Amino acid sequence: MKIIYVANIRFPTEKAHGIQIMKMCEAFANTGNEVELVVPSRSTPIEADPFEYYSIDTRFPIKKIFVIDLLKYGKFWFYVESLSFAISAFFYTLFTRKDVVFGRDELPLLLISLHSKTAWETHTGGFSSSTKLLLRGKTLIVAITDGLKNFYIKNGVKPERILVAPDSVDAEQFDIDIPKEEARKRLDLPQDKKIVLYTGHLYDWKGAHILAQAAKFLPEDVLAVFVGGTDHDIKSFKERFGAIQNVSILGKKPYELMPLYMKAADVLSLPNSPVNDISSLYTSPMKLFEYMASGRPIIASDLPSLREILSENNSVMVKPDEPELLANGIMKILSDKSFAENISRQSYGDSKQYTWGKRAESITYFIKQNKGIMGKWNVPDSRS
Repeated sequence: MKIIYVANIRFPTEKAHGIQIMKMCEAFANTGNEVELVVPSRSTPIEADPFEYYSIDTRFPIKKIFVIDLLKYGKFWFYVESLSFAISAFFYTLFTRKDVVFGRDELPLLLISLHSKTAWETHTGGFSSSTKLLLRGKTLIVAITDGLKNFYIKNGVKPERILVAPDSVDAEQFDIDIPKEEARKRLDLPQDKKIVLYTGHLYDWKGAHILAQAAKFLPEDVLAVFVGGTDHDIKSFKERFGAIQNVSILGKKPYELMPLYMKAADVLSLPNSPVNDISSLYTSPMKLFEYMASGRPIIASDLPSLREILSENNSVMVKPDEPELLANGIMKILSDKSFAENISRQSYGDSKQYTWGKRAESITYFIKQNKGIMGKWNVPDSRS
């Protein structure tokens, strides 16, 4: 099957969606599909080869198409860029051989659905005008959580059009055989501290600030380490929490170092805040599956979205937005080695079912089995 993955992103990008898109394209290719990634020709400060930047072994074509790239001048130009990319993607896919066009952006898929079969991967819920029109057609939906599936069913989408496929992990990349002490040595992290690690963006709904506040309730020999964030958010986070003695804000680090950071930790933290439905019901964080595959104990907020994957058997789950309760949960893990090993072993075993390869196989099968729902093919079938 020939899949064109259309993604309106600055490429390469340091944001997590870039990793997810590249990993999915690789997984689609590795499961026997012919894959092409189509992105806008926007400027980016990242000059590295995208396959090396995202640690992708399998190569596939990447096509950059014309857009009006003036986003730096304000919100109006965001809409101009989005529309120009959608129009460019419409014409590019119109004249390019494919079986299905896949993507995460509603507007280009809406236009493309006028001439080709489409499948939309949704991450956030909500109903924009483009979403409403897209869902009136025959586009298939890949939802990352049951919460998202239920949201669209309640809004009139037939269940058979929806596949639930949580985010995943490259198990080999994160299940590395290295002692904690050696990982810390390579990363220049202290050997005489217990480390609670948070990786990813520092947005409030991600809950990083809750872990920073929880550090005040932890002993001096327990260090809360933060890796990730945009330049603006890192600066703001340091201003808010940099003075706390047992908080270390390291900023952005290359993605290929994330397995080392996780192996260097004693506890991995996922302190999501229920400030919006994305966090409470819809999110499927990639770092959750990376945490699981690393074999380190996890502490997480007790939210429906995370409950789809986690439980008391493979993690410690605490009431969200409660720094002292988060600190108590961390100490529960640190003070009971046997308990920590048991939940780590369980989460590591559970991670085996959440690989990019299995996810790609599931989505490929879903698309092939639902050609009837999608309607008549507009191009010759190019099955692999």
